[in-house]
Amino acid sequence: MLKKIAIGVGVVIVLLVVVVATRPSEFRIERSKSIDAPPEVVFLFVNDFHDWPAWSPWEKLDPGMQRSHSGAPEGKGAMYAWSGNDQVGKGKMTIVESRPNERVGIELEFQEPWTATNQTTFAFGRAGDGTKLTWAMEGKNGFVAKAFSMFMDMDAMVGKDFEKGLDALSLVAAAEAKKREAAH
Repeated sequence: MLKKIAIGVGVVIVLLVVVVATRPSEFRIERSKSIDAPPEVVFLFVNDFHDWPAWSPWEKLDPGMQRSHSGAPEGKGAMYAWSGNDQVGKGKMTIVESRPNERVGIELEFQEPWTATNQTTFAFGRAGDGTKLTWAMEGKNGFVAKAFSMFMDMDAMVGKDFEKGLDALSLVAAAEAKKREAAH
């Protein structure tokens, strides 16, 4: 009897491993929003990590989060590191590409509670007098991430945060555009 149970458990484990192994090895999460501000204004808030607290959805999850900036003050070479509670973890972002009013590319390194390196991009396009901003993140799924994806929809979870961030960025960029317009 115990032998049959052991064989049954072994078969279930092998089947689970096979199913997990067939999950996608790569992922991409993307959200877009039209923002009532020109690309040159929106770009400033993304290209400078010092401005992220005004709109990043993760900044508000841990008011006591430790933050540090290094490298270039903004644009390519700028680095931002954080360490916080379980909701934000620990990690580092580095701007690896900065094309004014067109694109910002970021290498995103998570260190805790898990390790992963993903590529994040912000693509800026014209939308009438405003900006169409597309925020995307892509990376590779290891075995554990593939297993996790069977039970959790990462696109829905992270996508919701992207949407919150884009909404907040829209507000601060539109306010800045109005302020600049009034000054002229």
